[in-house]
Amino acid sequence: MTALSDVDDLDTRSVLTARGPSASPDARRVRRKDRGIDPVPWWLTVIGTLVALYFILPTLIVIPLSFSAASAFQFPPTEFSLRWYENFFTDPKWLSSLGNSFLVAILAAVIATLVGTAAAVGLNRLTGRLAGFLRTLLMISMVTPAIVVAVAVYVSFLQWHLTGSLLGYVLAHAALGVPFVLVSVTTALGGFDPKLLRASASLGASPLRSFITVTMPLISRGVLTGAIFAFVTSFDEVVIALFLRSPTFQTLPVQMYNSVTFELDPTISASSSLVVVAVTIIFLVPMLIGSRTKNR
Repeated sequence: MTALSDVDDLDTRSVLTARGPSASPDARRVRRKDRGIDPVPWWLTVIGTLVALYFILPTLIVIPLSFSAASAFQFPPTEFSLRWYENFFTDPKWLSSLGNSFLVAILAAVIATLVGTAAAVGLNRLTGRLAGFLRTLLMISMVTPAIVVAVAVYVSFLQWHLTGSLLGYVLAHAALGVPFVLVSVTTALGGFDPKLLRASASLGASPLRSFITVTMPLISRGVLTGAIFAFVTSFDEVVIALFLRSPTFQTLPVQMYNSVTFELDPTISASSSLVVVAVTIIFLVPMLIGSRTKNR
């Protein structure tokens, strides 16, 4: 019996081989799996690479310019020097504007994070047209042209005597950062199970304690992401800052704008390089920390 079964198996294999791949669906499935599911076409890879290079190209030009020894913009640099970085860190005008930008961005990010997180948690429990209307109202600054927002802010703050003040900068930039926090926290709340809050309440926890011990740890990544976007949005914002500036208080983007329009100061290349590096680090560090935490 064993010999007969071996012969039958041998005959079956020879028949399948003779018939070719059309008679072996398992073999076709294996080959399809080897090719991968939905492979990316080569032309899409080329387009993606070209788009990435297009966005990276200004950085590849600005950073070498910051190390140029020439007194004007010259690319590629013929001589290399750190004179513009030295000028940036020794000129009180640049240092004060850098400190103002960091101060405004930190305060604006804190306010935007608190308001955006509270709004996302509250809207998550609402349904119907009212929730949609409130969410649209909070997101309107993201889709409105910057110049329109700047004019509205300037007219309002002029009556409230907030132009050129730290409070005016912080309030205006916080309003720009709220939509980013709202989007990221709302996305994080999409995977949140409300039964956890019921379980916490059944154990005697107050709503505040339930939010701190249950909700906040689960949405912390979304809150952190929104805070980072709010900080970067405030730190890079220039249109509203131009309307709110004063001789005694201006941010780094305004100083960079002035160095190009009113005077030809190559120090802007050093400041631009520092801003690019700082923003990149701010975005990459939380990602690296999150990936390490996942691996553990």
